[in-house]
Parts: sequence; structure tokens; C-alpha cells
Amino acid sequence: MGKKLLAIGIALVGIAVSACAGKMRPGGLGPSGATYLLPTVDADLQMVAVLPKDTIGEELPTEGLGQIKDETWEALLGGFTQQKYSEQMAFPPGTKITIRNLSKTTPHTLDVVKVIAEPPAVFPKNPNLSVKAHGHGRLGVGYASGIIKPGKSVTVLLATKGIYEIGCAFHYAEGMHDVLVVGKFARHGPQATPPPSTKPTTSPTSKSSYEP
Repeated sequence: MGKKLLAIGIALVGIAVSACAGKMRPGGLGPSGATYLLPTVDADLQMVAVLPKDTIGEELPTEGLGQIKDETWEALLGGFTQQKYSEQMAFPPGTKITIRNLSKTTPHTLDVVKVIAEPPAVFPKNPNLSVKAHGHGRLGVGYASGIIKPGKSVTVLLATKGIYEIGCAFHYAEGMHDVLVVGKFARHGPQATPPPSTKPTTSPTSKSSYEP
């Protein structure tokens, strides 16, 4: 009898440890939008299936985020997401967000290309984007995150309402540009479809609802 109780106790401890390590949530998604948080790789890098709340993830569209032809913005968006795949992003003013480089090998930046009043989003061909940090951690005209190494992150305060065209200083020409709407009633757009492992892709034309 004692041996049986010991075995049951060990099994229960194992289940508890697994649940804590994985932060498993019954019934699917938790309130933050995250699914399963996998074991920590280092103090600043975690592997996630869906990004946590108030986080923007970035990487090349061909690395996994894909691209989407957004009907509202009349533009091809890619390289940035607040969920899982590329999309037009949206947060309320006053939010402090984390910008996380999802790549395992490639550094990226998040720079403000320009601020627009309404759609469409017309991305300039060769903008002068900085690899050095500018803006003192507040999103606005001229903001630049600085170089974000693979798996690392920086934070930025979305202090001012507006529609921001953003891009990566290193990979803008490779499709890393997107729209970030900061507004009380703003909503993120539809997501891209995941790309094949070797070729970039676009999802069918989709329409966003930005309502800043």
C-alpha cells in the first residue's frame, strides 16, 4: 500500500511540474492570447506559439511570418505581427509594448518610416532608416529601435495616437514593412498565411478595420 501511495505521489508531482514548466492553460487560449510557453532558452529569449499581449514580433517574411495583401491599406505588409503571422497591428495609446526579434540568426530593427493620416499606405522605395536608436523609447516621427539581436527585445511607449508606417532598416527592401495603428478603438488586421520554407508567399487579399 505504501509503495502504491508513493508511486501516485511521484506521478502527481510529475504532472504538476510539467504544467508549471509549460504554463498549460485548460480550454485553449489564455486571456493574454498565448497558447503554450515553451522552456526558457535564456533570460531574454523564449519560444512562443502565439505572442504575449502587448508584444510585436518581427522577422523576415520568408523566415515564417509571411506577407499579406491588405485591402484597406492597399499595400503588401510583412515582417511584423502581434499574433503569429504578418498583419496590420493596433494598440491603444499609452501602451508600453515589447518589440521582440523572433529570428534565431538575423538582427532587425523597427523604425518609423512616416506617419500618415489615412489609407492607403504608400511605402517609399528607399527610405533613410537608422540602425541606431532614436526617440528615447517613445514612438513617433524619427523613432528607431536600434539593432535588436536575434531572440532579444526592446520596449517602446506608444505615447501618441496615429498611423505609423514602420520598417526594418536592414530588410525593408525584402518586404519588412508594415502598418501600426495607435488608437483607442483600433483593431489589428487579418493575418498572412505561413510561407513555404524556401519561397515568400502572400495570402489572398484581406481587409483591415483600423478605426483609430
